[in-house]
Amino acid sequence: MRLLLRKRWESMAKGLVLGTLLTSCLLLLYSYVVPPLHAGLASTTSEASAPCSPDPHRDKPEATAATPAANGSRTGAGGCHPRRDIVFMKTHKTASSTLLNILFRFGQKHGLKFAFPNGRNDFHYPSFFARSLVQDYRPGACFNIICNHMRFHYDEVRGLVPPGAVFITVIRDPARLFESSFHYFGAVVPLTWKLSGGDKLAEFLRDPDRYYDPSGYNAHYLRNLLFFDLGYDSGLDPGSPRVREHILEVERRFQLVLLQEYFDESLVLLRHLLCWELEDVLYFKLNARRDSPEPRLSGELYRRATAWNRLDALLYRHFNASFWRKVDAFGRQRMEREVADLRRANERMRRICIDGGQAVDAASIQDSALQPWQPLGVKSILGYNLKKSISRQHEQLCRRMLTPEIQYLTDLGANLWVTNLLKLLRDFLRW
Repeated sequence: MRLLLRKRWESMAKGLVLGTLLTSCLLLLYSYVVPPLHAGLASTTSEASAPCSPDPHRDKPEATAATPAANGSRTGAGGCHPRRDIVFMKTHKTASSTLLNILFRFGQKHGLKFAFPNGRNDFHYPSFFARSLVQDYRPGACFNIICNHMRFHYDEVRGLVPPGAVFITVIRDPARLFESSFHYFGAVVPLTWKLSGGDKLAEFLRDPDRYYDPSGYNAHYLRNLLFFDLGYDSGLDPGSPRVREHILEVERRFQLVLLQEYFDESLVLLRHLLCWELEDVLYFKLNARRDSPEPRLSGELYRRATAWNRLDALLYRHFNASFWRKVDAFGRQRMEREVADLRRANERMRRICIDGGQAVDAASIQDSALQPWQPLGVKSILGYNLKKSISRQHEQLCRRMLTPEIQYLTDLGANLWVTNLLKLLRDFLRW
């Protein structure tokens, strides 16, 4: 009896020691994975003023593509050349993962040089971007494409790409973005833990000032996330003249701001801005969330969410208006034709590539290489199954179009040891 009791205590002691060690490792890892948040703009590195040094033998585009409509011609005298130097400011919960896949495919197809994060799949977000965070960075290094999550720092980014690189980003209706961010990131925002009831989002919006603490851990996910991602103070007074200055600064720096709600129209404008082919912008919707059991924001809650994210609402209103001016300059009828062409081509690829023809829950995904990263504690992100029988002509394109961000980054040579270690721990603990 004593022997059994002794073994039992020894087993408990071993479990306690193992648990303590594992917890310590997790805390150390998390302190590295999520750096401290600083509200002020990061200081630039010593070489920030020095531009990168592009390969002098590299082909240079002949057209600057200042407006999408100027790039309709693909061949012949005066025709545009495909743009290969691109900065994509990847915002959160805006269909940005789908656009990321488009950029990955184009860069891989043309052997372009990506600026990848080092160890993770983002540039130490929510800290400001710094070029020292780029994998294998050396002073003077020049890249074609930068496209992973970051908190934008223009001076640091522009020093990594050749002069004339195209800057793009994508935004979304702020109330809808807030709703998506709340559900996706809520588990890692401690201020939401004290919310009770079946609909935490509705409870929060009824009195957000009661729950929100701007200095709280990960609180940036729950207010003016677009403004924050773009590198600005998300707590500014909406009446401050700085808000308007920041919005106009975004307009000067970015040649195109895409709208998530009009993604196909945005891709048409992008295709002509970059002088790409239709195949280059084909897509399947990636990183999409399964419909939430809570009802979508409507009526009063939608208005409250918009008011709570007032800075983002001002940003969105400005670029929604400028977007449609670009569409008018492009031509409404021409836009309708090209959107129809894109949708037909996407539908054709859906029939060729996707088993069952639609996205499925994580539990139904058969190939781990196609399993998307899931939010903490719930598998709400949908993915796809690749058809078993696909012609050689389409097999490679189908797989690339369906490959999630983490796996695609690995395929392209990114070092994701921190992300992969975190995944192993999450799988072990069944988070």
